[in-house]
Amino acid sequence: MNYYSTNKQAPVADFREAAIKGQAPDKGLYFPESIPQVDPEMIRNLPAISNEEIAFRVIQPYVGATIDEENLYRIVSETVNFPIPLVPVTDRISSLELFHGPTLAFKDIGARFMSRCLGYFTKDRKEKITVLVATSGDTGGAVANGFFNVEGVEVVILYPSGKVSPVQEKQLTTLGHNIHALEVAGSFDDCQAMVKQAFADQELTQKLFLTSANSINVARWLPQQFYYFFAYKQWQHKEQPPVIAVPSGNFGNICAGILAMQSGLPVKHFIAACNVNDIVSDYLSSEILRPKEAVPTLSNAMDVGNPSNFIRILEIFNHQFPLLKEKLSAASITDAATEEVIGEVFRQFNYILDPHGAVGYLALANYLKDHPAEKGIFLETAHPVKFPDAVERNTKQVQLIPAMLEPLMQQQKQSIFMAPGYQNLKEYLWNKS
Repeated sequence: MNYYSTNKQAPVADFREAAIKGQAPDKGLYFPESIPQVDPEMIRNLPAISNEEIAFRVIQPYVGATIDEENLYRIVSETVNFPIPLVPVTDRISSLELFHGPTLAFKDIGARFMSRCLGYFTKDRKEKITVLVATSGDTGGAVANGFFNVEGVEVVILYPSGKVSPVQEKQLTTLGHNIHALEVAGSFDDCQAMVKQAFADQELTQKLFLTSANSINVARWLPQQFYYFFAYKQWQHKEQPPVIAVPSGNFGNICAGILAMQSGLPVKHFIAACNVNDIVSDYLSSEILRPKEAVPTLSNAMDVGNPSNFIRILEIFNHQFPLLKEKLSAASITDAATEEVIGEVFRQFNYILDPHGAVGYLALANYLKDHPAEKGIFLETAHPVKFPDAVERNTKQVQLIPAMLEPLMQQQKQSIFMAPGYQNLKEYLWNKS
C-alpha cells in the first residue's frame, strides 16, 4: 500500500515513510491510494473472531510489507489488550465505551499502535525522532503514555493552559524522562498552528527529525477503525446496521469510522456530533468550509476551529458532496444541552456520560427521533472522572478517581509555560536539540 498527499504535490510513500514523516512534504495529509475491502466472510463471522485477529486483518493491507506479520500481530495485540464493551443505554441507543485503556480515553488505541510502529521502525536508527503534538485534551495523555521510555523518541506536547481537565493535565505533565509538556497561554488552535509552523520550517526540520502524533499521522488515524469493527461484533441487530454518532473535533475518529464503512463494515449513517465549534455543520449546509476561532466548551477535546482530518473525509467520497451528505450529517450541541442530557440520562437510565459522550448521545437521540425505525451507537470517548465538575454538577454523584489513577494524581506537574507564537516554540526546540 502506498499513500499520496492530499495536496497532490509530493511523492507517494509506503506506510513506514508516511508514519515516520507524519505529514507529507507538501504539507498535505497522507491518504491510501486505495481502500482495501474486508472479506465479507469475516464480517459475517465477527462474533467468533478475536479482537486481535480482527485488528490484524483490518490493518495489514495498510501496513503491507513494512512490518512483518509476526511483529504486526504483536503490535495490534498490545494495542487492543483492554475491554471495549458495547453497553445498552436505552432500547435503541448503545454506548461504545472507549475509556477502559491506560489513560481512560479512545486515543489509547491510536497512540499505542503508533508508538509501537515507530519503535519498530526506529530501532536501528542512530538519529533521534522528535514527536511534536498539540492536544486539546486526551491526545496528550495517550501519546505520553504510549511513547513513554520508547528508545530513540523524544515527545514534545503543546496544550492550552487552563483548558484541559485536571486528570488530563496530570497524564501529560507528570511522566518526565522523554516526555516534555509545553503549557501554552492560548487555545488549542494556537497550539496546533505552532506545531504546523514547526513542520513547515525547513531550517528547523533540517536540524531535527520531526514527526506528528496527532491523528494527521496515518499510524494514529488508521487503527481507530478497529473499535468500529469491535462495535459491530457486539451489535445485536445484524439485520439493521447502526447509525453511529461520533463526538468530533479534529475529525480523525469519525474519518476512521467512515473509512471502515467504505471498507465493507455495515453502517447505516454517521453523525458528526459537534459542540458549538460547528464548522462541519455549516459546511454540510453551505458546501463551504470556513475555519473559525475555536470557542472553549465543556467538551474541550472537540474545541477545534479548523479540523485537519476533514480533507480525508472529502477524499473518501472523492469530493462528491451528494455522496458525502448521504452518509454523513452533523449536529451542534450547546454546553447547556450537554449538561442537561448528562443529568437526564443518569436519572432515567443510571448511565453516566462524560461531556463528549453527552454530545454524541444527544446528537444520536435527536437523529433517531426523526428516524424512528433506526437504532444506533454513540462513542463514549473518555471516562467521566476526567470531567468531574460537569458530571458531578449534573448527576450529584461524586466521581471517584479509579485506583489505577491515584498514584498519578499525587505526581508533581512538570511543564514549561509558553506564550503563543511560533518563535517561542522554535527557540525551545532549537535549544533543546
